[in-house]
Amino acid sequence: MSTSQPMYQAGPAPRGEIPFKALLPWVYGVLLTAAEILTALMYIPAGLALHFSILILLILQAALEAGKPRHVLYQALALAPLTRIMSLTLPLGSFPLMWWYAITSLPLLAAAWAAAALCGFKVTDLGLVRGRPGLQLLVALSGLPLGLLEYLILKPQPLVAGLDWHRLWLPALILLICTGFMEELVFRGLIMRAAAAAAGPRFALYYMSFIFAVLHITHRSVLDVFFVFAVALFFGWAVQKDRSILGVTLAHGLTNITLYLIWPNLL
Repeated sequence: MSTSQPMYQAGPAPRGEIPFKALLPWVYGVLLTAAEILTALMYIPAGLALHFSILILLILQAALEAGKPRHVLYQALALAPLTRIMSLTLPLGSFPLMWWYAITSLPLLAAAWAAAALCGFKVTDLGLVRGRPGLQLLVALSGLPLGLLEYLILKPQPLVAGLDWHRLWLPALILLICTGFMEELVFRGLIMRAAAAAAGPRFALYYMSFIFAVLHITHRSVLDVFFVFAVALFFGWAVQKDRSILGVTLAHGLTNITLYLIWPNLL
């Protein structure tokens, strides 16, 4: 498996620098948390306004940090508020719920590729490599028990009634591509890669997991937020171990397929 060297090597912080700049990524994390809590509490205009403000601040922050390691982190992190903005503002009401995933994923994919290009990342930097087949298969299969555990936490209604294959194959494909692949590309591929370039792999693992978990606050389950944080740590570890998002993409897809299509129709 070929891997590329990081564009930036994270070194020790300059002496005396505890600074606000070192804490600034976590400040944005707190702001994202506040925006998601507002949205979950149904103060949607306030939550949307805060997400827009965070997006603008991140774009400006990236410009101010041009040429520095944190520049790529702020560029990539802008996808987090953008994800929620698109889900709240796109005119989705006339479409079946299942198609919401497909519609919102298209502009997000374009934004992710644009951000990756601006960061100077190649496809190998984003984890778009095969990896070791045995490890990737084991990671992929973890999606089955993870889907059951999250179903027991959330108990969602099925997106499709019944287990007829003719009804399931298209929703399953949409969930695999538009949640599994897209979210892994954005979070474990782009954001974690950018965070590692900015401050090293350990920071990247915990920071990406925190941001990913925060964006599940709108499920209105504290237990689910902690569950998602743990899953994000596992997925992030797997990607750092083998530099591939293949296994976590399949695991993520299987988690959501069983969560929304299989278990609600069986239990």
